[in-house]
Amino acid sequence: MRTTKRTLRPAARPEPWHPYAWQVQSLLLGYPDEDFAGHLALARRAAPLLPGHVREPLLAFTGHAERTPSDELAVAYVATFDHRKRCCPYLTYYAHGDTRKRGIALLRLKQAYGAAGLRPAEDELPDHLAVVLEFAGVDPAAGHRLLTAHRAGLELLRLALRAEDSPWAHLLRSVSATLPPLKGDEEDAVARLAAEGPPGEEVGLAPYTPPQFMPDPAGGPR
Repeated sequence: MRTTKRTLRPAARPEPWHPYAWQVQSLLLGYPDEDFAGHLALARRAAPLLPGHVREPLLAFTGHAERTPSDELAVAYVATFDHRKRCCPYLTYYAHGDTRKRGIALLRLKQAYGAAGLRPAEDELPDHLAVVLEFAGVDPAAGHRLLTAHRAGLELLRLALRAEDSPWAHLLRSVSATLPPLKGDEEDAVARLAAEGPPGEEVGLAPYTPPQFMPDPAGGPR
């Protein structure tokens, strides 16, 4: 039997600038409250540390946000992320939909954060993209793995925001630029999710999932 020599590629690792990008992206993906102007200023200061393919879409968003009155930006945020299910910022929703498997995935995220000595606020879900990015900024290796594991959902969110002509599409493009490009099975997963949507509810698993980890599909506040 003839064997073919295969070259093993090392797993992708975070670049030294990744934590700066993820921390800034996390802040800008949160609700634009009274602290948001400070977050925009921080993004401007951090931008020179980032490569062009990450920096340019980040600055495209900050430029839009700086030109937009704060109340209008807040209204747009709610309309985009709270009222459009296809723009859901909760990453486990794309993989598990409204099934009980999502509750298990949320529990595992909380355990991962706890192992790193972090605890998300009680009023927010651990799979909100801003929360995952915040964690990635603190623990880049573990955060990179989490973001890569949800690569298909991230891409679908980016495409949905782009279709809505949303300024937050720039931020998702900046996030995607910190991760390995889509290929193979991930591209298939994006196509399936786009065609079918997230999985539907499953039955018979209720005893295995704590009720507090079965949120409304829209998730909690951020």
